[in-house]
Amino acid sequence: MNTDTKKAAGWLIIILPTVIYGGFSILNLIITKNVGIVENPLRKDFFRAGHAHAGILLMLSLICYLYVDKASLSTSLKSIVKTFIPVSAIFIPAAFFFSVLSPTAEEPNSFIYLAYLGALTLAIGLLILGIGLIRSPKKEDEH
Repeated sequence: MNTDTKKAAGWLIIILPTVIYGGFSILNLIITKNVGIVENPLRKDFFRAGHAHAGILLMLSLICYLYVDKASLSTSLKSIVKTFIPVSAIFIPAAFFFSVLSPTAEEPNSFIYLAYLGALTLAIGLLILGIGLIRSPKKEDEH
């Protein structure tokens, strides 16, 4: 793993406790029967979905970082992979959280469209990484 990838992975690991704190916060809101969470199934489901996506996508980012330096890709494409996959871990959860901020929300607001942007960045990052891993290896990788 090169130095830049290792530093980026380190930052993601440092960020992971925020997801733990988010899970604790959501659990606390449900246990204390916070108005607007327990009584509003949409809001409760969206908060849970946002939290779950944040954790899973950060973990997926860390897994992808193990492979990105082994992929047959240019430096620019590797940078795209190392940026796009973790950025999806911001956009997708943000779509869930911000689209139901109002305790009386009955449907998601326009922030939900951030999920499409997040899904697009995730798909682009994963496709580039996958293609880079499938491509013919560089000469130095053949030993």
